[in-house]
Order: sequence, then C-alpha cells, then structure tokens
Amino acid sequence: MLSHPLHEEIGTLISEQRFSGCEIKRDPACTRKHECIGKQHISLFCVEDPAKKSRKTKYCDVDLLIAKDRQVKVIVEIEESNVRPTQVFGKFLASASSTHYIHGTEIYQMADEVLFIQILDNSKLIKGKTSKEAQWLNIEKSIKEIVTTMGGKIKIADYKLFFGNAAKFRAGESGNGLLGYIDNFLKKGR
Repeated sequence: MLSHPLHEEIGTLISEQRFSGCEIKRDPACTRKHECIGKQHISLFCVEDPAKKSRKTKYCDVDLLIAKDRQVKVIVEIEESNVRPTQVFGKFLASASSTHYIHGTEIYQMADEVLFIQILDNSKLIKGKTSKEAQWLNIEKSIKEIVTTMGGKIKIADYKLFFGNAAKFRAGESGNGLLGYIDNFLKKGR
C-alpha cells in the first residue's frame, strides 16, 4: 500500500474531532494502516438511484466527507502529488457537479449548502524557487468567485484551500485552522 502521510494526518485529525451529529466517511488513503479494514472509496454520482450507479454516472472519488442527516455537508480533497491548476479546478468541478454519495444501499444527497475544502501538499516545493503557493491563493480566489457567481445553481456554498505538510497539520496551527473552519461552517446550520 502506498504511503499517504498528508491523507493519513488529515483523515485522523478530522475523524478524531467528533463534529456533533455528523458521520465521517474516509477513503482508505485517509486512514492509518491498521484502521483500513472495511473502508471504501467515497464515490460521488450524478444520480440518486443505486440501480443507475455506474461508471457512466460516477464523477469522482473524494478523500473524505462529513454528512449529517444523510446529507453531504463537507467534502475534503487532498492532493499530495498533482498540485497543478487543472487538477485543483477539476476536483472542484467534478464534486460541484455531483448530486449524491452512494455506497451499496447508502444514499446521501448533497445538502443545500456544502463546504468544499482542498488541501495541497507543499512539502516537495523548494522555498524561494516556486510560485506555487501564490498560484494556489489565486486559484482559491477564482473558485470563491465561481461559488459566489453560481450561488444556488451549485450546492457548493463555500470553498477553502489549505496547504502544508503532515507535520504542519499535526503540530496544531494548520490543523486547528482546518477544524475551526469546518466547525464554523457546520454551526451556521447550513
């Protein structure tokens, strides 16, 4: 099994938080090796009928989602290797176009307002020799403008981009910022 330190750290951080009344679904990459039993891919579809679930109707797999009352409230996507703009924008668009999470007989529709979080790994960047972090901030601004412009036409109501490495999220500041952002969104009753 491939090692995904940032996925594991984020998955553990969020699953240990215990957001009130929520359930957390994690892709196997977001679990520690010993927790991997019984985990599944988190697939999003453009249909609600499990009988119509197929490769034709599947738009993407996400890394983690938080649901409440059988509705998807938060989607988290983590990129450890492909952090190019097309990948970042593409993951957002595929998720924003999806209507349901389906696994077996479990069906969760997107809530009226969903928070989409992307976390990008900056551990391979050479400080002082890259413009990636500035580029990511511009991408975040552009996606927030899309969310505002599309208001009501897509279920994504808020977007936040974080970047860092597993150690930075484990150390507290980045991890606390991530958990606080999710908690504030959920407490607004969205």
